[in-house]
Amino acid sequence: MADKIKLIKTEDGSHSLYNEDLNETYHSQHGAYNESTHVFIKQGLKYFYFEHFPKQIKILEIGFGTGLNALLTVKELGLLPNVKINYTTLEPYPLTKEIVEGLNYTDLDMLESYKDQFYKIHEAEWGENVEITDRFTINKQKLKLQDFNSEEKYDIIYFDAFAPNKQGELWEYDILEKVAQMMARPSCLVTYCAKGQFKRDLASLDMVVETLPGPPGKKEMVRGVKV
Repeated sequence: MADKIKLIKTEDGSHSLYNEDLNETYHSQHGAYNESTHVFIKQGLKYFYFEHFPKQIKILEIGFGTGLNALLTVKELGLLPNVKINYTTLEPYPLTKEIVEGLNYTDLDMLESYKDQFYKIHEAEWGENVEITDRFTINKQKLKLQDFNSEEKYDIIYFDAFAPNKQGELWEYDILEKVAQMMARPSCLVTYCAKGQFKRDLASLDMVVETLPGPPGKKEMVRGVKV
């Protein structure tokens, strides 16, 4: 698997990975940093925080990948007072240490002071709650979404699976129904995908579906809100 993963640089200077087997990148080639910041941080984390001002937020991420979304969540947490985050993330195929060490995120001006947190996130034991900061705890699960079950109710879902035409099984109705059942009230799901069938499925699962402007290079993204 590892020899099928290649490091690439996206248009905003941040790294992503190219999966040869899927002929797919882990992030937008228009900018990994910009995409993750726009979709998951701005329209997910910041949206939920400023709507509800919670003391604790439970996040479930579908697709840990390079750890960029987790790192950006730690970064943003520094600007959100009086809240702690419990972050659960799924990744059946973890990256090798060599690939992780090649990623340039903490070389970027925006993330250069987060090197320690980046490596703590990647070195955290799988299947255990690991405190990265005094307000951010991560639990990495080496599981496919199909095999993940939890009694937790999550406030935010970062749905960052590969695209429907590459990993279609994760976008099927029964899987989306499973995710919806793990969502608290209120809560939200954010993703870069804006396919019509996906939006109809979310609406049928009792979500208010919002089609929002997408990140650079993509016209639209989606937020599903459970009220």
